Amino acid sequence: MFYPRKLIEALTRHIHKKEIVVLTGMRRTGKTTLYRMLFNSIKDSNKVFLDLENPIEQRIFEEKDYNNIWASFSAYKISNKRKAYIFLDEIQSCPQAVKAVKYLYDHYNIKFFLTGSSSFYLKNLFPESLSGRKASFELFPLDYQEFLLFKNYKKEFRQDFREKERRKNPVVFEKEKKLFEQYLEFGGFPQVVLAETKEDKNNHLNDIFKSYFEKDVRGLADFKDIRAVRELILLLLQRTGSKLDITKIASETGVSRETIYSYLSFLQGTYFIDLITPFTANRDREVSGAKKVYVCDNGFLTMFAKISSGQLLENLVFQNLKKYGKLHYYQRRTGGEIDFIIPDSKTAFEVKETGTPADYKKLSSLSRDLNLKQGYVITKNYHPDKGFIPASDI
Repeated sequence: MFYPRKLIEALTRHIHKKEIVVLTGMRRTGKTTLYRMLFNSIKDSNKVFLDLENPIEQRIFEEKDYNNIWASFSAYKISNKRKAYIFLDEIQSCPQAVKAVKYLYDHYNIKFFLTGSSSFYLKNLFPESLSGRKASFELFPLDYQEFLLFKNYKKEFRQDFREKERRKNPVVFEKEKKLFEQYLEFGGFPQVVLAETKEDKNNHLNDIFKSYFEKDVRGLADFKDIRAVRELILLLLQRTGSKLDITKIASETGVSRETIYSYLSFLQGTYFIDLITPFTANRDREVSGAKKVYVCDNGFLTMFAKISSGQLLENLVFQNLKKYGKLHYYQRRTGGEIDFIIPDSKTAFEVKETGTPADYKKLSSLSRDLNLKQGYVITKNYHPDKGFIPASDI
């Protein structure tokens, strides 16, 4: 059974546009399934879906004369006499295909749909000449709204935070409490969400992490010291929601600061982590300061890290807030801090398992000082007062 993802509407709107559609995201987030849905929705028979992790299908793009690729396509009953729809899954596994895609796009009536598990490498694979030729999308593990759809549970989510605060409902909160606990613990990888037992969920999480480490870290990166990368990953899991001290991390892993920066860039480019920077009210000034780290999915944290329930909640809130805009954090030298700020909407958020009126008062004071329009305390437990939003409503 196919479950809908929010991104399907945007992708569908691009079926008949000329641009190459590029979909990237962490492994096992459902890119292939989403593209299969898109593929099946195209009524034209002049289409093919190719898996570029398959060596046989990689051979199609080994032709020196790209015009000869049509001979291979004809085996799939694809004609160059009319518009063709070509889906290429996991294109980073076949880098030589990129130049062929550009050539065929420029010389024939082809609509290409590409997927890749690494924006880090796809940015280098696609030449600058493809700018203006592609529309790029990213797919992440399920947000909470999608998680509920996978659980066949219907709930209305409001986009506006004022409405979220105004419409929160203690009855609805209690009704879905167990579902939220499950999402908090096991995260949003589709396979994991659909698994029935805790043992199956853990097995899927192990398999997803192993696949990421073997195919992306070992297969794509060509790192000299795989041990150091592994140690860094485990260290980052433990420090979720914390500021990174690069000098200390370099010392703990036994590699240079420059190497740590390159590893972090790779982990971010392959969607394993997110790094957020400090907030400044001056948009024209770069802020220097340590970055905070968050992990792509709570399931990894539950499986491979010993962290507090507060860290687990903060990571989940981050992953669900980032769809509303770019996130920053704020911290004064005197100790005042805000977990998340969305500058575009001038909104501040503090994450607490059980918030108090004092938490909201402190957040409101800091928000006013920073000229932010609104601030909310996001809580795991239900709080009836103004200024509090349940994490399950984000």
